[in-house]
Amino acid sequence: MKENCPIIPSQEACELLFREMDMMDHIIDHSRQVCRVALFIVDQLKKKDIEINRELVRAAALLHDITKVRSFKTGENHASTGALFLESHGYLEVSDIVGQHVTLNTYSISDSINEAEIVNYSDKRVLHDRVVSLGERMQYILEKYCKDSVIYKDKAIDLFEKTKKIEDKIFKHITFSPDDLPRILD
Repeated sequence: MKENCPIIPSQEACELLFREMDMMDHIIDHSRQVCRVALFIVDQLKKKDIEINRELVRAAALLHDITKVRSFKTGENHASTGALFLESHGYLEVSDIVGQHVTLNTYSISDSINEAEIVNYSDKRVLHDRVVSLGERMQYILEKYCKDSVIYKDKAIDLFEKTKKIEDKIFKHITFSPDDLPRILD
């Protein structure tokens, strides 16, 4: 094996991890749709000679909610525990991206696009198993999680403003608008 070559779980290994963590079908469906969006974006960027590790994106998108079911019971941060779970299985690069699928470690203003940004953005475009606009997804987040907290509401709004900048950065290289994504993927 080459040095610095990431260990990335196969599709089958991801499916085994779903079962190991007793993921609910609707969360698996969501994860598969996030993966579909993410890989579509990677393929569009590749047409513009932007190199993204497609297999790393595939695995991280599929596994981004790997500890979500457990978090319903424990109240844990599923991004952090998902990262720890995958790290314990030796999937360090995938772990790093999964740990950033809710909030990126850094929001870069550079033009370069990385795998974590694509998975993070793709998750923000999928509501349950439907591809939606950022606005629709934000409205859902605000209604579901921020009704009773101005602090959470302000954090959610800030997060989506940062996500909008990532969207602009990604779609600067793609020949259609973000609004067209649900129609194109349908």
